[in-house]
Amino acid sequence: MPDFLKIRARRALEVAIAFAPWLISMYVLYWLSYSDIWTSETAHRDKMAVAILAIGMALSFLVQSRIAAARKRRCNE
Repeated sequence: MPDFLKIRARRALEVAIAFAPWLISMYVLYWLSYSDIWTSETAHRDKMAVAILAIGMALSFLVQSRIAAARKRRCNE
């Protein structure tokens, strides 16, 4: 496999890994709604939804930051 294909495949995998926490948090919200755990009468539902999404986005940011730092270290070696 040529090097440029390996690099592109690795970058695509890194992006998928970085987006995973955010996608999981969105799936959690979908699952809570689909399984009728959350109803329109659930207290503080909107606050919990914002917190779940914020945690997912923060974890995605941290994962992407770690990946970028590792990529920078690899390029400097």
